[in-house]
Amino acid sequence: MNFINTLKDIFKIEELKNKILLTIGLIAVYRFMAAVPLPGIDPLQLSALKESTSGGLLGLLNAFTGGAFARASVMALGIMPYISASIVVQLMGIAVPYLQKLQKDGESGRKKITQITRWLTIVITLVQAPTYITAIKTQFNLPPEAFLVSGLTFWVSSIIILTAGTIFAMWLGERITDKGIGNGISLLITVGIIANFPAAFLQEFVSKTENAGAGGLMMILIEIIVWFVVILLTVLLVTAVRKIAVQYARRTVAGNVQNVAGSRDYIPLKLNAAGVMPIIFAQAIMFLPLALGQRFPALVGLTDPNGWQYNVIFALLIIIFSYFYTAITIPTNKMAEDLKRSGGFIPGIRPGKDTADRLDSVLSRITFPGSLFLAALSILPAIVVQFGVQQGWAMFYGGTSLIIMVGVAIDTMQQINSYLLNNHYDGLMKTGNSNRKSNK
Repeated sequence: MNFINTLKDIFKIEELKNKILLTIGLIAVYRFMAAVPLPGIDPLQLSALKESTSGGLLGLLNAFTGGAFARASVMALGIMPYISASIVVQLMGIAVPYLQKLQKDGESGRKKITQITRWLTIVITLVQAPTYITAIKTQFNLPPEAFLVSGLTFWVSSIIILTAGTIFAMWLGERITDKGIGNGISLLITVGIIANFPAAFLQEFVSKTENAGAGGLMMILIEIIVWFVVILLTVLLVTAVRKIAVQYARRTVAGNVQNVAGSRDYIPLKLNAAGVMPIIFAQAIMFLPLALGQRFPALVGLTDPNGWQYNVIFALLIIIFSYFYTAITIPTNKMAEDLKRSGGFIPGIRPGKDTADRLDSVLSRITFPGSLFLAALSILPAIVVQFGVQQGWAMFYGGTSLIIMVGVAIDTMQQINSYLLNNHYDGLMKTGNSNRKSNK
């Protein structure tokens, strides 16, 4: 009943209701466009493409686009070029003085960085679009009858449409962020991943119930229980923080500086500050072992994404990139300087460099178990496959897909929760009726 009452409360808040309905509408548009094939391609002849994108990095790309990649859709590249552009801009911000200056310019700087990211997205799409067209024509063994149109007309029209599709997806994501609820780009990715869930579960269900000795309904029940446990562990990974106690010698109240003895706060350092980026980086690098395994027969074990050699290297790369990405995205020196300017300090630690060293030390220590947990979660799909779980269903047992879904769900729920609490309703993420309006 509490959940039903909370849903009623959500739709009593006009602004929140409009945001949710707008978000659902824009997501529906995105999903509809993802089902529209490129002109000149017969969607009934794409079985080879779907088989080639059932696992590995291509499987991840296909999941991120909600199956549009395997359907040769107008949204085949989806939002991935935008993500690539965002990563490039973020990494360049470490070394390019102009971007560093923009990062310090507040809202105006953020708008310029967003504009740079948009243009870079178009450039990346113009590179990836012809690569995608080349791949589906030469590498995925599609029959000639799959292409209803050929020649320069097909190439030019497909590149233009794929680029327009990515720009449209980027626009939808930004509109959801600005006018809807949640992070638009992340929501589009999450919806694309969830779109594969029914078919994956149905395939697993049929496999376990129709094949003798596969375990039947009992095995399905066990898999669901294990899946829920993995989700709970993922929630812990996403939300876990190490709180660093901070004390303020003075606070500004109504424009006056007042001494507030014993005023305390804390700095939350996340156990997994790098999020899913180490997995994405590691999967990109894993193209090299795959190439080596195909070239040298002695390294053939590296070509199997479910093999132990591949996954050991994969896990090590995730641990390394966890430290790397955390180091470049968590500015401990800036945090220490901001803390010093605001009159705060860590008890027993001198402000300035000593504080930065302390934050860096704590961050390094908590990143180690966080990176191990992330690596274990990332190779879990390859482990459950060894126990007879279908590849499509195994994807939901860990890796980038599960972490993104959990992270986006928590972020969206927190935003809805803020609206409810600000309007004196019960929060979505708490129980009880202490804040419920008395006039309802």
